[in-house]
Amino acid sequence: MIRIVALFLWLAVPIAGYATYVAYGTPHLIVSRHFLDNGDRHNPFAKRIYTRCRYIGWRWHEVTTSAQAGRCPWIRFFQSDAH
Repeated sequence: MIRIVALFLWLAVPIAGYATYVAYGTPHLIVSRHFLDNGDRHNPFAKRIYTRCRYIGWRWHEVTTSAQAGRCPWIRFFQSDAH
């Protein structure tokens, strides 16, 4: 019985991947972000408030959103329009 269960155990990964796709969409990676620079644009340690985030995902699907609480996460999930 354990051998039969082990034979189908690999199916859990694709099923979990598909469930994630249906529930949350596809992952998108941040490409650029726009921010308020407070007069010190080239200082990497200056306090920045992000206003807009641009992400790119599967099949070069591009999404531009406003920042959430002044932050842009590195990875976000978005639903496709063709769903």
